[in-house]
Amino acid sequence: MVEAGHPVPDAAGETAARSILDRVAGLDAGDLVICLISGGGSALLSLPAPGLTLAGKQAVNRTLLKSGADIGEMNCVRRHLSAIKGGRLAAACHPARVVTLLISDTPGDVPLDIASGPTVPDPTTCAEALAILARYRIEIPASVRAHLESGAGESVKPGDPRLDKPDPRMVATPLMALEAAADVARRAGVAPLILSDAIEGEAREVGRVMAGIARSVAAHGLPLAAPCVLLSGGETTVTIRGAGRGGRNVEFLLALGAELAGHPCIHVLAGDTDGVDGIDEIAGAILRPNTPTRAAALGLSFRTSLDRNDGHGFFKALGDAIITGPTLTNVNDFRAILIV
Repeated sequence: MVEAGHPVPDAAGETAARSILDRVAGLDAGDLVICLISGGGSALLSLPAPGLTLAGKQAVNRTLLKSGADIGEMNCVRRHLSAIKGGRLAAACHPARVVTLLISDTPGDVPLDIASGPTVPDPTTCAEALAILARYRIEIPASVRAHLESGAGESVKPGDPRLDKPDPRMVATPLMALEAAADVARRAGVAPLILSDAIEGEAREVGRVMAGIARSVAAHGLPLAAPCVLLSGGETTVTIRGAGRGGRNVEFLLALGAELAGHPCIHVLAGDTDGVDGIDEIAGAILRPNTPTRAAALGLSFRTSLDRNDGHGFFKALGDAIITGPTLTNVNDFRAILIV
């Protein structure tokens, strides 16, 4: 077991990735390789492509994480700067049989986007990676630009004989987590509604939309009557504008709380299933009807904290942060809105 950096890759992850490639070198058709892959692997399994440096990849990753790019866009860039992602690990195993067991943390459970797809073919291109970097106005080292413009970063494409029969299998997904939560709700006499396991977009905008749905339930019994719980998952994004220490789930809660303004019938929990929302080892937080009053007594406001991207600071001050420690799994965001 090797502990490595996340969400920005580090030298430990680079060493581990190189060791993995060394271990699969020289296999034959009678060998079987079982790959256990979960979310977070894009950072943890980090090996710069030839001609690139870890420092260069770190710089690109840090900027991507702050840009508001979604997970598919970030992983497209990562695959084209890697010596192990985008099907390259499976290609290194050829001609051995490769079976991949996946814990999905991505909307839609697309194998290519889980840890940036080290064992599956990649139809995206260096040109697409460059377009993403340009779209978000991300400055990149000259070596990275030359790598992408030359096509040297092309990943292993569909139809490559080295990946003739990819065998990815989902063993845990966001929907499984939501279905488990729905079962708990039913046993408690609360009607569950799974809205989606694949919600993306700016966390604050998702919060505003969810507030509108929750108010509709409370006022009109639509789309279902209280008591009920609205469940959702996926992976939102945060465009960082302030200097706070927020994560996407607490950003969602700040925006939701600002819209609900202490609605007496609505309680909310949001967190990341791996126990880390953003860069702090805090899974998420709880929003209560009395949160605005308690926050005001401490001189805090939803909107000011949202402007600073400081959800963790806000909810920690209230004692409403959720701290689970590492859960050792990752099926992405989990949100539960209880209307009573």
